[in-house]
Amino acid sequence: MTDIVDVRDPELPGRLLVMERDALVPLLRSRPDADFALPTAACPGWTVRDVLAHCSAALMRVVENRFEKGVFSPESNDRDIAERAEWTNAQVVDELERGMTEAGPVIARWDGRLDVLALGEWVHAGDVREVFGEPGAYAGAGLPDALTLLARVTREKEHVPLHADLDDVDEPLRFGARVADSPPARYIGDAATLVRLYAGRPVTGAAYELAGAGEAELNIFG
Repeated sequence: MTDIVDVRDPELPGRLLVMERDALVPLLRSRPDADFALPTAACPGWTVRDVLAHCSAALMRVVENRFEKGVFSPESNDRDIAERAEWTNAQVVDELERGMTEAGPVIARWDGRLDVLALGEWVHAGDVREVFGEPGAYAGAGLPDALTLLARVTREKEHVPLHADLDDVDEPLRFGARVADSPPARYIGDAATLVRLYAGRPVTGAAYELAGAGEAELNIFG
């Protein structure tokens, strides 16, 4: 089994953001305005535009070092979206592109606490691709780095220990806490579905096996 190295790669979050920027931004610029008003299944009550506004706002907070009390709470997220209500869709995408470009070096200089933000942004990009019916919503070029981040985040949270036999990864991977009182949970399936489970995204119709833990137990975002 491959136990992903715990040593932090400070450049990884920025690398993941830039890869996702290069895939997502051209897609967004090619879509009509009507698509930005489509609802998202992953984030009930939010449209595609709301998700993008949330993502761009979060990244710009990092770039501008704005971390007031309650930042990233549901209330703070709603305020960020409301502040961009009068913006055009193009302006939201412009800010998102800037954030995905500039946040990485800032995250690298931190101690690792902001690394999960890059993972969250990557997942939200998958949420948008899912709405648009794009293939590989939670996969693509960034998947290996996303899995590495996911392994470290679940390790640091001392999350449910899990042994994953992934259809599209050569060696089994280990997630969650190192030490447990019982054998780790076991997942068999593709990597994108595992990402969905950890992110609390719908997995309807997906073919996978999960033993030793419930789906809800894997959700790291609450």
